[in-house]
Amino acid sequence: MLPLATLWRIARRDLATRIRGLRLLAVCLFLGVATLAAIGSLTSGITSELERRGQTILGGDVEFSMPQRQASAEEMAGFRSIGIPSATVRLRAMANDTDGDALLSELKAVDGAYPLYGEMRLDSGVRKGPPPAGAIWIGKDLASRLQIKTGERVKFGEKTFLVDGIIAEEPDRLGEGFTLGPVAIIGLNDLPATRLIQPGSLYESKYRVRLPDGADPTAVGKQLTARFPDAGWDVTDRSNGAPGTRRFIERMGQFLSLVGLAALVIAGIGVGNGVASYLAGKRPGLATLKVLGADSAAVLRIYGLQILAVAAASIGAGLLVGAMAPSLIGMIAGDVLPVRPGFALYPLPLIVSAAYGLLIATAFALPPLAATRHVPAAGLYRATVDGGVRVDRPTVVAVGLALAAIIALAVGTAREPLFALSFIGAAIALLLILVGLGWLVRRTASRLPRPKRPLLRLAVANLHRPGAATGALVVALGLGLTLFVTLAAIQTSITAEIARTVPQRAPSFFVLDIPRGDAARFKAMIVETASDAQVNMIPALRGSVTEFRGQRVDELAELPEGAWVLRGDRGLTYSPTLPNGSELVGGQWWAADYKGPPLVSVEQEVAASLGLKLGDTLSVNVLGVEVQAKVTSFRTVSWDNFGLNYVLVFSPGTFDAAPHNMVATVAVPPKAEAELARSIPRAFPSASLIQVRDVVSQVTTLLTQTSQAIAAAASIAILAGIAVLIGAIAASRERRVYDSVILKLLGATRGQILGAQALEYAALAGILALLALALGLAGAWYVVTQLFDFHFAPDPFIVGLTLLGGAGLSFLIGIAGSWPLLSAKPAQALRSL
Repeated sequence: MLPLATLWRIARRDLATRIRGLRLLAVCLFLGVATLAAIGSLTSGITSELERRGQTILGGDVEFSMPQRQASAEEMAGFRSIGIPSATVRLRAMANDTDGDALLSELKAVDGAYPLYGEMRLDSGVRKGPPPAGAIWIGKDLASRLQIKTGERVKFGEKTFLVDGIIAEEPDRLGEGFTLGPVAIIGLNDLPATRLIQPGSLYESKYRVRLPDGADPTAVGKQLTARFPDAGWDVTDRSNGAPGTRRFIERMGQFLSLVGLAALVIAGIGVGNGVASYLAGKRPGLATLKVLGADSAAVLRIYGLQILAVAAASIGAGLLVGAMAPSLIGMIAGDVLPVRPGFALYPLPLIVSAAYGLLIATAFALPPLAATRHVPAAGLYRATVDGGVRVDRPTVVAVGLALAAIIALAVGTAREPLFALSFIGAAIALLLILVGLGWLVRRTASRLPRPKRPLLRLAVANLHRPGAATGALVVALGLGLTLFVTLAAIQTSITAEIARTVPQRAPSFFVLDIPRGDAARFKAMIVETASDAQVNMIPALRGSVTEFRGQRVDELAELPEGAWVLRGDRGLTYSPTLPNGSELVGGQWWAADYKGPPLVSVEQEVAASLGLKLGDTLSVNVLGVEVQAKVTSFRTVSWDNFGLNYVLVFSPGTFDAAPHNMVATVAVPPKAEAELARSIPRAFPSASLIQVRDVVSQVTTLLTQTSQAIAAAASIAILAGIAVLIGAIAASRERRVYDSVILKLLGATRGQILGAQALEYAALAGILALLALALGLAGAWYVVTQLFDFHFAPDPFIVGLTLLGGAGLSFLIGIAGSWPLLSAKPAQALRSL
């Protein structure tokens, strides 16, 4: 047995003379590994930055938030007993300029200790504590849209404020979550003068506490909650200052990583084709080594070392690009990201990406490499004509173990293993369908009657002759076309959902905090402005779920899957009749004049996530009072109509003792919108007016960015599919050169040879276009309906045009790959066989 150093020297010298044949292997692995490493590093970079800046994002070490009330004197004393507290109150309110124009804003009142961490930065410099008495700091968007400058005045509620500065950086902005308007900050002592907070007003109080060094925020939060069991507050600590943002980033990162893994698996097929093509070109060298006495194991090691060296270099280059991706993306698209990740190496995603690369290289490169062991030297010389290779049992086992390791790694590192497993299962099913179709095409072509026209007969023969690359071409073309259709269907479905469905169904305004006593006056004013107006008004409260089926939420080690309703406080309402946009799917609705113990109707999917059954109990904490209700019905809710939809609807009388206001949707003709936008804030200073087009604009931006991220990741898979197609063509090139030479000797012209190739690729593209349409639409349906929860409404014209373009591109790539065959000289080609 030759020593490893000798084997490597032979491999290195041979590789130096013709590395060109392994370029496809290098490109495929580089694309796949770079994509995975970039997605993993970016996800880790953002989550690490969220953790590093946890105190600043949260505004403290631990936060106690409560809806529709402020802390009592006893609770404030409790906060002071554990550290330095800072109080803030946040609510939606209308900002009014001196010309009478109004704009929805997020009004935030802060105390003298704000901010506990970080810096409050204005255009004029850093500030500590609240604005001066009677002054306000406003966001840049608010200043721009109302055309207000420093030194001018803006009114909130019944108080007019002097603009003391424009906000450049709010330290805890990310921790505040999703907002519907630009921010404005006032002193907590100025809040009562606005008269915006009335009994039943929708607002949130947050108490951030700076703990002594070494204190455990989680333990402190639990201790204080045990001390005030009826407080009904939600506790968040610095380890997860922006939980919603973190969950979105992690889930999106997982999905994009799986898309990247799919791209790497597709690239793996290209790896197999590239290695097969490379070894076919090395056939004389393989035969020579065996004739000179090298055994099959030595030959396997020599070329295995070459492939390993190129794979390692490609994986290393991919890891380098992936490691640099967070900083590059931060510089290019920093404003889109929740936080801008700094430059740092994140070992885990790089290690996982490298492992994927090595396993993919092993699984797809080993079969063509191992097949050379079982072919004698004479067989290697004859392989062009004879064709056919045999893969032994140990190789099958090794490939199976590599594929199993890939699946185990994907599932083991996934945030949601079941979703990852289903995604991988769908990808495997797609590959199996394409492999089966390739076999079916070859078998069908071999059984067809022989066409009379020579070109057509040659094209059909090319599909099933010995050594035909039909299987590889079907997989390559099928993957590429399927991905084209999937992306087109996803993009057009999202566009249709936003551009057509929402505007047709959405009201003109949401109006919050309408005093209950003024409900009739509000409706009368709307009807007076627009006689055909549609007004839907319901009670509105906020509270948090504290118990379900006898289980206390604060005692759960982990929330059930999909039980988002248990996080934070929820919107609550009561109604004598079934709300608009809801459909009863289980149980019975209470009588309109029902008077009795509290009952509740629960949205169907939420009920399933909590394991609720009819007759179970569910408790909510409202203003520090816990209310237990009996589950009597389940509903489906049409969320996409922009109506007043609630997960939990209680029976009348449940919250009679709780102060609360009304919310309403208002649908009016476009000509009445401008007048109401000015008159409602004047007539109802405590009410907040939300224009639906602003909400639609924010949702559109978010969904567009999400779909662009999916398209960017999937485009790598498309590039990998194109590389696979090129590899499949390259792998069969030598056989096609042989065929071309024989045909030339028999009198065929270049046009006839190219025409036969064109007919072959056109036939494959036509067959696969129909399959790709079905598979691509199925994949897009899953993404649109299951991940986005939208209606599936792809644009047939755009999808068809995309499919036609993809088929045309694949056809042109095939023809371009066949073009060099026309210049092959018979004498030279025959001598090389």
